[in-house]
Amino acid sequence: MYNSLKKRTIWALLLSIPIAVIGMFFMDTPYAGELMWLLSTPVIFWLGRSFFTGAWKQLRQGSANMDTLVALSTGIAYLFSLFNLLFPEFWLSRGIHPHVYFEAASVIIAFILLGRLLEERARGNTSSAIKKLMGLQPRTVTILSEAGTLQEIPVTQITRGDTVVVKPGEKIAVDGKVIRGSSYVDESMLSGEPVAVLKEKDSPVFAGTINQKGSFRFRAEKVGAETMLSQIIWMVQQAQGSKAPVQKLVDKIAAIFVPALIGVALLSLLLWILLDPASGITHGILALVTVLIIACPCALGLATPTAIMVGIGKGAQNGILIRDAESLETAREIDTVVLDKTGTLTKGEPVLTDLIWLEGDNTQRDILYHLEKLSEHPLAGAVTHYLHGSTTPVAIENFEALPGKGIRGSVEGKNIA
Repeated sequence: MYNSLKKRTIWALLLSIPIAVIGMFFMDTPYAGELMWLLSTPVIFWLGRSFFTGAWKQLRQGSANMDTLVALSTGIAYLFSLFNLLFPEFWLSRGIHPHVYFEAASVIIAFILLGRLLEERARGNTSSAIKKLMGLQPRTVTILSEAGTLQEIPVTQITRGDTVVVKPGEKIAVDGKVIRGSSYVDESMLSGEPVAVLKEKDSPVFAGTINQKGSFRFRAEKVGAETMLSQIIWMVQQAQGSKAPVQKLVDKIAAIFVPALIGVALLSLLLWILLDPASGITHGILALVTVLIIACPCALGLATPTAIMVGIGKGAQNGILIRDAESLETAREIDTVVLDKTGTLTKGEPVLTDLIWLEGDNTQRDILYHLEKLSEHPLAGAVTHYLHGSTTPVAIENFEALPGKGIRGSVEGKNIA
């Protein structure tokens, strides 16, 4: 869809530019009209055929939209110009110089195709945000079979009650509850909290979150569309398809605007005929074409849905979930944002900035580094990163992590906590 529209838009622009140049600067040169006719025909009826098919579908349903306006204005401008080109004496005999509007019809088609290309691109960027969310879930998962062996299966085959084995660094496939082992899990994609959360027996785990250094097993409780990640993806998709109050207003305006505009164009023709019986038909046709062409590239039906899709898509890419288009519109009234997590505003991970030693004695630096290196705690990673590169090897024995208290071990028979 996008590639096809891109090719049509590029060709429409390439053909419309010389038509516009001829129409503006070389209109009086020989065969200028014929050349514009030759170049504009594929723009109108090949590259812009979707507007005419769309208008025909609307007509069969007894309604009108922007396609109706585009098809009418460009079609009438093209046929009017062709008549003027082939039968100029009709106007010359009435004292009017016959003008052609091939450039107006072609440029309108090119610009509206460009607008639709940008809209389609916005749709693509928005759907890529959903694909990124889908990419948070692994494709395969390791389960413990009834025979007690480890078995790797596609994530689509996992069922409720399966025992899932999570290894260090793996993404969690489905929602469930830990039944054995413990580890820290990065849940920032759900909560925005940068510090990993300790998971031990009976702790809940969620699809798309990332296990750290430890390993554990959990029982699958929610699979497929039931997982929290799937609910988030569904929410983003629903938000993209939702309509903001202003967009509903736009639809109402467009439904009235198009028929009203056609009415104004026909009224212009009728008034010229009534008020100037001699040459009113000539000026009336000119007025009708002018009204339709000028009103044609209306942003109402294009700008609002594009802005909503881009806004919701960009939000999803940056970890901000917008419930629906109405929420997005209401957000303009926000004047204060309160954040309860420093990680939301900073680097998104804990960093050690300063280290102060008691009485300036840093002889325990190597021991601290190697002791923290054995720890799975997220803050331990910040400490080891700070101390990295300036330590000598130290053998740590009897290492033990004490949840909620810290870590301890022994070096050459000396206990250190």
